[in-house]
Amino acid sequence: MMRSLWTAATGMVAQQAHIDVLSNNLANVNTQGFKKSRVEFEDLMYQTMQIAGTQTKGGNRLPTGLQVGMGVKQVSIHKFFTQGSFESTGNPLDLAIEGNGFFKIDHNGDDAYTRSGAFNLDNEGRVVTSNGYTLQPEFIVPSEAVNVVVSETGHMAALDENGVELSSVDIPIYEFINKAGLNALGKNLYVETEASGTPVEGTPGDDQFGTIAQGYLEGSNVELVDEMVGLIVGQRAYETNSKAITTSDSMLQTAINTKR
Repeated sequence: MMRSLWTAATGMVAQQAHIDVLSNNLANVNTQGFKKSRVEFEDLMYQTMQIAGTQTKGGNRLPTGLQVGMGVKQVSIHKFFTQGSFESTGNPLDLAIEGNGFFKIDHNGDDAYTRSGAFNLDNEGRVVTSNGYTLQPEFIVPSEAVNVVVSETGHMAALDENGVELSSVDIPIYEFINKAGLNALGKNLYVETEASGTPVEGTPGDDQFGTIAQGYLEGSNVELVDEMVGLIVGQRAYETNSKAITTSDSMLQTAINTKR
């Protein structure tokens, strides 16, 4: 059987994965705090029929070898945590991190992290995500409060009608040495892994940590034009690999017809 059939098949599988990731990026173009991904590939093993530098009978050495590749495979899907654009909402519970860092969330008893600061109040006045997960540290807004103010350094305060502070909390943010190693849970949440390293807690505005902007939401960092161009390239690469399979099939057909 011709090697090119299987080699081109790996190319079609790889390009399908490429299109899948691009489609997910495009589907989340309006998702708050979403971070785009990119598929990374590597070539497969090679069949070596002649090693470069081999000495010939005449005493010379071959300047190049004779190797035939066996195709391609998907090796990783890399997530990019570049800053998304900001959208002004005017909602005091909408928070955006300008710079590096994540909010910590209580996800059913476990720690999770998010860049999406679209917070709400539950029936007890706790600050929670849209899915009801509690912002950490937990903060309960008193029923008599008329406003919530959050400073750039993460000081959240509930104020009464006279501007008197009724309760407050300092919200830290968290950073990882390898953000791309975080495990995405969906729902705009990430959890740490061995690859990401342990979270480093910091005060917004200090060192490498970003500041908090109240009344804003961070949008997706997906660039529509880049993703559309990627779709075109992926589609054409998929089509080209399918043509290679068709060509190999035609060559096999020619070889079979030779017997007639």
